[in-house]
Amino acid sequence: MIQKILDKGRTSLTEYESKQLLASYGIPTVREILVQDCEALIRAAHEIGYPIVLKGCSPEISHKTEKNIIQVDIRTDAEASTAFETIVEKMDGLGRSVLVQEMVKGQRELMVGLTRDAQFGPCVMFGLGGIFTEILEDVVFRLAPLNHRDAFEMMKGIRGRKILDAFRGMEKVDRDVLAQILIAVGRIGLENDRIYEIDINPLIVCNGIPIAVDALVILS
Repeated sequence: MIQKILDKGRTSLTEYESKQLLASYGIPTVREILVQDCEALIRAAHEIGYPIVLKGCSPEISHKTEKNIIQVDIRTDAEASTAFETIVEKMDGLGRSVLVQEMVKGQRELMVGLTRDAQFGPCVMFGLGGIFTEILEDVVFRLAPLNHRDAFEMMKGIRGRKILDAFRGMEKVDRDVLAQILIAVGRIGLENDRIYEIDINPLIVCNGIPIAVDALVILS
């Protein structure tokens, strides 16, 4: 898949392609179906089950929130059809591909990523996620490859580490699953030298399990 994308002259994977890559390494990802028309949209919505989230999906669009091509908490066929047409219109001719996603609910958002340093190679990043990532700047880095001990030390390394504990009726985060995600991201960087950057934000914690809801992979 990566080679085919490079052959097309592209330097990034779409959100859908990015999560296909993550899932192939065992990283939990949100259930989703890529559609291009309203008929397929309704079938996908019934297969996944309402409520759903719709997102415009194009290799030319990396920041969907800024383009306002995300519609959340859609609960009926009529709402889905209207949201689909609105998203396609706002994509300004960049295709009709729309992601139909299960609406994952959770109050805690984490972030995992990877950047390829010119000197040290792939470095795994972990921290607090969501829309305030750049404001909070609560992240830690570790050189790949990672083992379980490295992953657990990264979890302890952020200032907001208590967010991983049980709190106000919320289950504690499954640290073993989170560790496997961190280790897997390191493996992706080591095994695919054309991958320059990975951004998984947010990882929404649902019933204690961190699930990749959005992702972007940049190629060198």
